Amino acid sequence: MLLAALVSGAAMTTMSSPASAHGQLGMSTPAKDSTVRAPIEAVSLYFTEPPAPNSYFTVTTPSGVRVDRQWLTDEPKRLDEPVREDHLIDGVWQPKLYHTGYPAKIPVAYWPEQGVYTAKYMTIASDGEHVQGQLRFTYKGKMTAAPKGWQTPANQPDASLLAADTSAAVPQAGTSTSASPSAGCTPRGVPETGCDTGGPSPAVGAQAAAQDDSGTGVLVWLIPAVLVVGTGFMVVRAARRPSPGGAAPARRAPGPPGRSPLAQRVDAPRKAPRGKTAKRR
Repeated sequence: MLLAALVSGAAMTTMSSPASAHGQLGMSTPAKDSTVRAPIEAVSLYFTEPPAPNSYFTVTTPSGVRVDRQWLTDEPKRLDEPVREDHLIDGVWQPKLYHTGYPAKIPVAYWPEQGVYTAKYMTIASDGEHVQGQLRFTYKGKMTAAPKGWQTPANQPDASLLAADTSAAVPQAGTSTSASPSAGCTPRGVPETGCDTGGPSPAVGAQAAAQDDSGTGVLVWLIPAVLVVGTGFMVVRAARRPSPGGAAPARRAPGPPGRSPLAQRVDAPRKAPRGKTAKRR
């Protein structure tokens, strides 16, 4: 009974939310945890749908300095591996495979040091779901100098992104918050990353579900753990259950030590025979 209840609860949890967020990251150049041995022009992130115009992207050095410029769109590209996303159709979650990646191209101004670089992204999918994450890669190429007149970007995520997840935006150390990205689109008057170049931002209600790409990873270990606990409970319960044969028959009290029951019967005292009376003649 307990095992069935636990498994049923896990199943209800699984059915209550989709297996993955929409518009998730499917591929990147350079790839996650890869090594880059020469300077590259940009970092490209490929999503299962075009990123929102107000999406937020950064590229930081091992020491935490931002080196990203304003992000751009590019031609779609076939993903190395299809990405599965679940969609709610007529009240039922149904899987769908995506084979095409829509890129966000993030130019890198220069490569000031070697080590692990981090690319972060924050966007909103077409259905209002919040998508954010990061990937790391190691740079072992030639170090380059900052371009003339370079200013380290200090912009922060758009207000609608923060409305979807207030914990998403964490200001970089040593930077200040700039004006809203929608204020204009000039090199000095707007952020170098996340400029709204494609029209107004999509409206996101306060009730939009905020889901991270790894939100469903809990179910991967939850169901096996439930099964293990339930199985252990059933084993312990079966071990404590009395045998079906009923109580064992009572044993006779043993005789004196070293004497078998047969010997005890043999050695029992016999009654003396009655004497015969003499007959009268």
